[in-house]
Amino acid sequence: MRYYSTRNKKEAVTFAAAALSGLAPDGGLYIPAEIPEYPAAVKSSLGSMAYPDIAFETIKPWVDREIPGSALEEIVHHAYPFTAPLVGVGNRLVLELFHGPTAAFKDFGARFMARAFSYLRRNEDRPLKILVATSGDTGGAVADGFFGVEGISVTVLYPRGRVSPLQERQIAGLGGNISAIAVEGSFDDCQRLVKEAFGDESLRKRLELSSANSINISRLVPQAVYYAAAAGRALAGKLDPDGEATPRAHPPGRPLGEENFILRPGVPVTLCVPSGNFGNLTAGLYAYKMGAPIARFIAATNINKTVPDYLESGEYKARLSQATLSNAMDVGAPSNFERMAAHFSLEEMRGLILGAHINDEETRETIAALHSAWGYFLDPHTAVGWKAADKLVRAGRLKDDPLAVLSTAHPAKFAETVEPLTGAVPVPASLKETMKRQPNAAVIPPELEALKALL
Repeated sequence: MRYYSTRNKKEAVTFAAAALSGLAPDGGLYIPAEIPEYPAAVKSSLGSMAYPDIAFETIKPWVDREIPGSALEEIVHHAYPFTAPLVGVGNRLVLELFHGPTAAFKDFGARFMARAFSYLRRNEDRPLKILVATSGDTGGAVADGFFGVEGISVTVLYPRGRVSPLQERQIAGLGGNISAIAVEGSFDDCQRLVKEAFGDESLRKRLELSSANSINISRLVPQAVYYAAAAGRALAGKLDPDGEATPRAHPPGRPLGEENFILRPGVPVTLCVPSGNFGNLTAGLYAYKMGAPIARFIAATNINKTVPDYLESGEYKARLSQATLSNAMDVGAPSNFERMAAHFSLEEMRGLILGAHINDEETRETIAALHSAWGYFLDPHTAVGWKAADKLVRAGRLKDDPLAVLSTAHPAKFAETVEPLTGAVPVPASLKETMKRQPNAAVIPPELEALKALL
């Protein structure tokens, strides 16, 4: 498989070069020369395969000839001792992506990246410095995934005061080969600083830099796996049992099994994706192009609605981000839109993606209402997805077909928002351990020279 920049189709590189460099030299994002398709036997078996096996079959063509089958099999089995349960809630399905060590969907990409990078650099002597900007969950997942990995250090930039206390402990509480920088600004400032660092010639001469944001193609490919797994199970009419971290408490007087979720064997599922930087949705589009049985997507955003506005007007207008309760989605200039536009025309996107945006008051109302009705706890990001689907159903834009909302983070990570609306949220064991950490981060203004001085 060869990869080229979204801004230059003439020069192709290998998966290793694309992953380890992160950003193309011209500032573009790496995309595949062609999106591979599942073999027929794999496509027909997605509903019954184990998660690591789906991961192997999904990732294999993207890393062909660079990570041999035996090494890839070891990587995916070590990366995924957890899965992504597809459970029923009310009249919908929820794809729970928070059963990993940092209780967020970013674990799926970060854990693969750490192990893939370690393999790809097995003969290298020069240390690798990973720079990553985070609006919340990416930083914690990358820090956890790369913690203790020899020959690789990570610096995480996050907007000071705009992540939850628990997220800050995940980002800045490990130490060792992980360092953290709190930027006096927004996520867009953090992202800009990382891109400027990659473009700074003097810095690149002194340090071997890479990224772990969704600008890195190796973050997106493993995220395509849970789309394929969920779509396969939905098509087969299968649900998973609740996992240890499933945040469900049945209300008094409501018996088990009263949910009326829609699950129709043989009917492809619609997937609602809470979206910020749009890496997660791009991964879903890759799964769709590979042949996963997906009907369509919903791009659900908070008031940072750049892409929903584009789908409606046909004009892309990046803007400054605004702070919301769903902070990991506070992105006004989503990087991965560049990938989406490289693969799909406006009309193709409109045929495949429905857009909707939600404000904070609607987010709160949805968290409270769903817990009251079904005893299920939503984090603010998943609530944005649930409410977006509600809006599209009321507008007559969704058919009465299977619909799954991606739950991108455990509600306990946002207890200060969720608990006043629902009461105490059950806390997974991994997060209980995280709360014991003390965060330690440097603070800088949103200026490249300040970042360079620290690096």
